[in-house]
Amino acid sequence: MAGFLTPMRRLALVSICVLLLDQVTKWLIVRHLPLYAHITVIDHFFNITHVLNPGGAFGFFAEQSPGIRKFVFLFLSSGVALFVLWLYRKTAESHIFLSYGLALIFGGALGNLIDRFRFGKVVDFLDFYAGALHWPAFNVADSAITIGMGILIYHVVFNKLPEI
Repeated sequence: MAGFLTPMRRLALVSICVLLLDQVTKWLIVRHLPLYAHITVIDHFFNITHVLNPGGAFGFFAEQSPGIRKFVFLFLSSGVALFVLWLYRKTAESHIFLSYGLALIFGGALGNLIDRFRFGKVVDFLDFYAGALHWPAFNVADSAITIGMGILIYHVVFNKLPEI
């Protein structure tokens, strides 16, 4: 059984799970919740809110023209995905925890890349706030990328990366 989860199977399993969860939740939002509508989950703290993010994280580049945004984000997302795959191949055999983080980043990047191809924007819906403090809405792909980046940062900060 130990040989079942080879590095490539690990990448496929984690990335596909992230991608499926991300795309199914976004499909449910698009299908059942009108744009800008919300469902209160925890009063004064958490809503499910259907928004389309034309920019990157926290609205980065949102004010640019759609053509520039599309080029930049499709290029960046594709570049990040390729870099993550390269780093994964170099580290997955010897750094299991890091490989899970990279697989999370890869799956999340693919999820948001699919949205950019389909809509030119990313579907966001997880909306947290406390009073006037409001966190920008995000999605499952963003969550996977954030967790994966946390794992990657841990490896960088504690010098746990192999020589590449």
